[in-house]
Amino acid sequence: MNKAELIVELASKTGTSKSAAGDALEAFIDIVHRSLAKGDPVVITGFGKFEARARAARTARNPQNGAIVQVKKTTVPVFKAGADLKKIVRGEKKLAAPKKAASKAAPKKAAAKKAAPKKAAPKKAAKKK
Repeated sequence: MNKAELIVELASKTGTSKSAAGDALEAFIDIVHRSLAKGDPVVITGFGKFEARARAARTARNPQNGAIVQVKKTTVPVFKAGADLKKIVRGEKKLAAPKKAASKAAPKKAAAKKAAPKKAAPKKAAKKK
């Protein structure tokens, strides 16, 4: 699933427009970016944890020519899946049935019409012998 498909799914699940769902997704991504840049993790219980990890400086080897290269220390983003997400992916936990999106406006109730009382079917008279 790519970003555009995710926005369409978000819009259908929440009953909002695609532009509103896209804005919400962009806001979420921006919040994660800003938190990780500050060094703060973003934890979504049951889903996972986004965090920034520091990697120490080290020596590495260039695979093309075998030359030894010095790699500088760096910080990288990391996602660690939560327990519920792991169970769902492994098939150990079933997903709940999808909920239908709430409509923006409640449907208008039609004015109740009074039905004319139904006439009872006439009883057949018993035949005399």
